Amino acid sequence: MAHLLHIDSSITGERSVSRRLTARAAEAWRAAHPGGTVTYRDLGQDPVPHLDAAGGLARAVPPDQHTPEQRASWRVTEDLVNEVLRADTILLGLPLYNFGPPSSVKAWVDHLIAPGLALDPATGAGLLGGREFIVFGTRGGGYGVGTPRAGWDHAEPWLPHGVSMTGLEPRFISAELTLAPVKPAMAELVPLHEASLAAAERAIDELWVPATV
Repeated sequence: MAHLLHIDSSITGERSVSRRLTARAAEAWRAAHPGGTVTYRDLGQDPVPHLDAAGGLARAVPPDQHTPEQRASWRVTEDLVNEVLRADTILLGLPLYNFGPPSSVKAWVDHLIAPGLALDPATGAGLLGGREFIVFGTRGGGYGVGTPRAGWDHAEPWLPHGVSMTGLEPRFISAELTLAPVKPAMAELVPLHEASLAAAERAIDELWVPATV
């Protein structure tokens, strides 16, 4: 039975464009996989613990030597890795905050870098590959080539590197200029935002369309 892992990370609730896109994709996935099951994780509402001095070194210490704090941190890691392992498809909402990913997504990735669970400590091979990983990037401004802030998006370029040791390979569907409808100074960019959003929605609608012969 097909299984979906649906992850949101936006902190803006109903105003979130990334949540809108992941919800659309989850609906399309359900339609294409009748009887499929879904795990939902909301990193915006319920973030996972960041790695800290007390428990974070659990990944570098044999489990039988863990302190109580390291044991608790390792249990979180095991839960997160197992969620990924159960999934055939992963959907992740990735808004751009202050030119980088939400810290909750960084914490999620840090937990996934777990020798023995997500990567082979002997060979370095990733153990989470072979599943569909679709990331919905949203950016309040425009960061493409030729724009004043080209290259300032440090979320989308970072994620493939961040998860590379696990074997996960993200595919991106993104929408830009999401602040244009709510910021008067960006009003002239609304048509570009609408075109970007429409392109993202079309890409979602084509994700699981059966191939025609």
